[in-house]
Amino acid sequence: MEALSEPPGPAEAAVPSGDRKYGRSRFGTRRSWGDLVLHDAARSIIRIVGFPYFRIRRRNVRRAPQKGALIVAPAGHRSNLDTPLVGAAVPRRMHYMAKDGLFKSPFWSRFLSALGGFPTLRDRVDRQALRYARDVLDRGEALVVFPEGERKSGPRVQPLLSGPVWLSEVTGAPILPIGIGGAEAAMPKGVVIPRPRRIRIVFGELIPAPGKASSKGSSARRRQAASEELREVLQRLFDEAQDWAGTPNNP
Repeated sequence: MEALSEPPGPAEAAVPSGDRKYGRSRFGTRRSWGDLVLHDAARSIIRIVGFPYFRIRRRNVRRAPQKGALIVAPAGHRSNLDTPLVGAAVPRRMHYMAKDGLFKSPFWSRFLSALGGFPTLRDRVDRQALRYARDVLDRGEALVVFPEGERKSGPRVQPLLSGPVWLSEVTGAPILPIGIGGAEAAMPKGVVIPRPRRIRIVFGELIPAPGKASSKGSSARRRQAASEELREVLQRLFDEAQDWAGTPNNP
């Protein structure tokens, strides 16, 4: 999801394309009572089973706002555990931008949609996904966006996609940076059964939405500068979480 020159308009009824794998899923809309029950049940299971298994600890969780539009930006996306861990660690219901490949069939599309997920394409600017994201934030809900995009590897936070800062700018939603430590040791790429390693999650200071610039050029420059600042914050949180988990990042 790269930079956009023009913001996408509202999602008309938030209905996905005619792709059959999406079934009757309605992404980006308010979830039904049944969806929320499923979401809360899944989060409870992760907390009951996952927290003791991985000896999960959280630091500065009070920094997470309990209400209002919020963009949650986790650092250190190194494991498939990251999304469920963030969903269980942040004390509120959230929506998630997820790679389109996870929505393999009508069943999985409906299931992931109930949990708050909606698909986004990784190889181009996905304007429909951005419309879903704006709808979520405009309703005052929380959205998880991994700033590095797909899973990475190594101790350094990679250059960020422009999505989180752009969404913050156009919706006024603040960004909550989070560092995840130990997740790659617990479940690196290629591992099917997670290992019982310590996982630590560190919440950073809330980052206010940047003000809107007077021109497209100045807006792009401001967005780039804000992304670089966010990357530095995420690196510090990632390093702190890794040290706390006992899997420190090498210099």
